Amino acid sequence: MIPFVSMPAFEYGRVDRVSPLIRRVVADNPGPFTYTGTGTYIVGRDAPGAGVAVIDPGPLDDAHLAALLAAVEGQTVSHVLVTHTHRDHAPLARPFAQAVGAPILAAVPPARTVHASASLDEEEDEAFTPDIVLNGGERLEGDGWTLESLATPGHASNHMAFVLVEENALFSGDHVMGWSTTIVAPPDGDMAAYMASLETVIARGFSTIWPTHGAPITEPGPFLAAYRAHRRGREAQVLDRLATGDRRIADMVPVLYAAVDSRLWPAASLSVWAHLIALERAGRVRAAPEPAIDADWTLI
Repeated sequence: MIPFVSMPAFEYGRVDRVSPLIRRVVADNPGPFTYTGTGTYIVGRDAPGAGVAVIDPGPLDDAHLAALLAAVEGQTVSHVLVTHTHRDHAPLARPFAQAVGAPILAAVPPARTVHASASLDEEEDEAFTPDIVLNGGERLEGDGWTLESLATPGHASNHMAFVLVEENALFSGDHVMGWSTTIVAPPDGDMAAYMASLETVIARGFSTIWPTHGAPITEPGPFLAAYRAHRRGREAQVLDRLATGDRRIADMVPVLYAAVDSRLWPAASLSVWAHLIALERAGRVRAAPEPAIDADWTLI
């Protein structure tokens, strides 16, 4: 079982100091895929004139923009960082960056607009363009803090996490979340890439993981091991369903996700599809006529 963690008490728009170098402001956009809302992180000392970086400004929301501007008043924002271009993370970046006079840094957006499902908060912010493109491995230095970009594709092809060196902490975006497993929704989401990125994060041995949604993960070792085991277990279950004669994702999901609210089955279908695409590329299953979500799938 994954040792999920719940969000402690908070108020929308309030600035909470959550570590010596981290403050958080939560946007009022709760939902089945955003949990309690988007948590925007401010990295740096809470002192007049201090230089800070801001991670994931969040959705277009006037109240959240006002809260962020109030939180950094009297300070210098040197970097606005975005983990990926989904609409609950990126749209407020440009208005906030223009207001504080800072550049936006992120990975290159997907080459084409990808809409996984109209029911998810995984839609792209089509207008998003970074001022500075990150490839992973860049080190950004500020007033008493150092951030390293860490490429973590999988949830999104352009997903970038950020390491706070001084606290051995990872801002994981949506790659790892403490309250839920992460959606990997094709065609932009890629399960094989996701699992490779997960191994990268595990190997780093972080002390704390700060997801954009929800509470921090303070014991990353056992949590990430359970996260990985869950994905591997789900893959085995998909193979078992194929072995019993299921051929379509629509037949597998009600069985695999019987304990999950049926309103979440569309998202679950995308996750099963991601597993099947990875298995097809590995030569373990075959899709007819092509590896689409409504294909017929068989074991090889």
